[in-house]
Amino acid sequence: RAVAGAGAAAIMAAAPAMAADVKLGGDNGQLAFIPSSVTVKSGESVTWTNNAGYPHNIVFDEDEIPSGVNASSLSHEDYLNAKGDQVSTKFTEPGSYSYYCEPHQGAGMQGKVIVE
Repeated sequence: RAVAGAGAAAIMAAAPAMAADVKLGGDNGQLAFIPSSVTVKSGESVTWTNNAGYPHNIVFDEDEIPSGVNASSLSHEDYLNAKGDQVSTKFTEPGSYSYYCEPHQGAGMQGKVIVE
């Protein structure tokens, strides 16, 4: 049994680090990232999934991310147009990353990723 457990742990450790899931649009149709803030460790990824009120996208604000990080390389500017569409971003540099949905920025659709 110990060997099986160790094998399972090794398989789990080798899997990609998917640390946080964020819905694009609330279940009740609200124009929001759910949750609006997530915390991940360096090397982990955030996955955004289209839920409601689309189209949505994820655009990182170059003035609201750690210095030296390329906002364009983090952003997913193409619209997600269907329920269940997903995009992911891996974060390696610790700090705070603010982002927004371009079509719904005026409605206050914004979020934050904190990387430890």
